[in-house]
Amino acid sequence: MTHQIPLSDSVRADSAVSSGDGTHQIVHDLAFQTHVFVNVAFVGVPHTGDRQWVLVDAGIIGAAGSIEKAAAARFGENARPAAILLTHGHFDHVGVLKDLAQKWDAPIYAHPLELPYLDGRASYPPADPSVGGGLMARLSSLYPTGPVDVSPWLRPLPEDGSVPGLPGWRWLHTPGHSPGHVSFWRETDRTLIVGDAFVTTKAESAYEANFAQTPEMHGPPQYFTPDWVSAKASVAKLAALEPALVLAGHGHPLQGPEMREALHRLAQGFDTIAVPEQGRYVLDPAQADENGPTHIPPKI
Repeated sequence: MTHQIPLSDSVRADSAVSSGDGTHQIVHDLAFQTHVFVNVAFVGVPHTGDRQWVLVDAGIIGAAGSIEKAAAARFGENARPAAILLTHGHFDHVGVLKDLAQKWDAPIYAHPLELPYLDGRASYPPADPSVGGGLMARLSSLYPTGPVDVSPWLRPLPEDGSVPGLPGWRWLHTPGHSPGHVSFWRETDRTLIVGDAFVTTKAESAYEANFAQTPEMHGPPQYFTPDWVSAKASVAKLAALEPALVLAGHGHPLQGPEMREALHRLAQGFDTIAVPEQGRYVLDPAQADENGPTHIPPKI
């Protein structure tokens, strides 16, 4: 069984590095910054000023200074975002969320099914360190699953699919890796920000691969995915969009026909490429509602 689809270096879309701010610009109004093993995205035309851009996800603990420096360099000193958008609320995507929301007095938007993990009500299902292999997977039982509480700034994403602060973009519900996981899609140039719905490096070994990542198409990180049926449907939904460019939460941004072919191969072969052969959630997915988990299978 294979758990990845190798790709050539030519599919990478991150060749341009912005001077001094640590970001990689992909298109004129989209850049990302990597914090050890996870990406955050800056969306907005540079130098447009206060409340004219958004941040997607909030990295790991300790990332606030780098994110603030990049934001100031790209959009102007003291330029605050119109919003902080979350693909989901796992620990490596909300590490400095409260710090940034408080400093910037910025609203935080997430899917309604993700809100319990962001307002202090609920914890995510436990990780499954038995799947995936690699350092990240082996350590996953130590990763925090407990809720953060950013309720003073927290808002649900609009029901109509629009994205606050981003005209021309839409959010898409892409559950599986978490109940309220979302991706962000701009149809005009077919740009897709996918969070962890799928990733472009072996996330289970991201620490080891950080300095020499090769482009690969993978399913969502196995150790933190509790619903493989929904994850499969989400990848199929994203592949059907025929994106021109994708930015995932882990790995390089990818573009072009080879990327699209690999994404279709992942969708079509998801059960053998992405799903572990065995694991806590493979045959018995976790379930959740608007208040948090309703079913967590026993540890095996």
